[in-house]
Amino acid sequence: MANIKELRGRITSIGNISKITKAMEMVASMKLRKIQNRALAIRPYTEELRGLLGHLAGSISSETEIPLFTQRAEKKTTGIFVVSSDRGLCGAYNANVMAKVHEFERELADSDPQRKLKFYVYGKKGYTYLARRGYDVERFYAEPPLDALEFSAARIVGKDLVDDFSAGKIDDVRIAFTAFETVARFAPQLDAFLPVSEELVSDAIKERDLDEAESKFKHGYLLEPDAETLLNRLVGRYLETVVFDAMLESLASEMASRRMAMKGATDAADRMGKDLKKTYNRARQESITKELLDIVGGANAVS
Repeated sequence: MANIKELRGRITSIGNISKITKAMEMVASMKLRKIQNRALAIRPYTEELRGLLGHLAGSISSETEIPLFTQRAEKKTTGIFVVSSDRGLCGAYNANVMAKVHEFERELADSDPQRKLKFYVYGKKGYTYLARRGYDVERFYAEPPLDALEFSAARIVGKDLVDDFSAGKIDDVRIAFTAFETVARFAPQLDAFLPVSEELVSDAIKERDLDEAESKFKHGYLLEPDAETLLNRLVGRYLETVVFDAMLESLASEMASRRMAMKGATDAADRMGKDLKKTYNRARQESITKELLDIVGGANAVS
């Protein structure tokens, strides 16, 4: 039977751990509520911006070439913007994002083995993981920390990705992040970012190709300056918003994952504490019984 003093110490330690994980669960829950509201609030704006971008693209000539929409014939390098966490204790959150990246890497190895990967990383966990394994990390964004996220951070990332794409350093860009659905449902995604997907403007392009003299969009708005100029200005803001949306959803998913992980840890600690208390009580009972038997045996020997 285990030593009573040792069992008492383990019960105390597990009780302290349970208090810590419970506190971390509560903190994650409070942060989750705030970030969830921000993540959900930006979605309508992103959708409206996407629709406006599509309408503008559909209102210009099909012969007009827009660099950020143009697919390149040969793709030598793909840039991947990875959104990870700065801290651990969030379950499989970071591992799932990296698994999505590795899945894409395996697909490339089969379909285009010559293509290289460049990584743009937000979050210390993702950077550490990739750097230790020798991946080409082009940029690591350490500031501001994700839990102090503002749109200015997304603007910096978006500008870097667009600049490197425009300069030919990368031929297309993907975003690896965790899409937030509910507090219990979130999943890693790897979405196309650059060039802007043709699917984005497909409905508007179909509208443009109708036999009408002008599209419905042109009938509804007077454009000043022209649609092409507006589109070139708007696409940058749209891409920054997509980055910000991905970062907010990832942060909400991180907090939801941490809340679940800490709840699981608290429940496990409570169960372990109960089991140890049962073991402690049995050991104490056996110790008392043994002492009583010794006393009775000693009394009998004296008499």
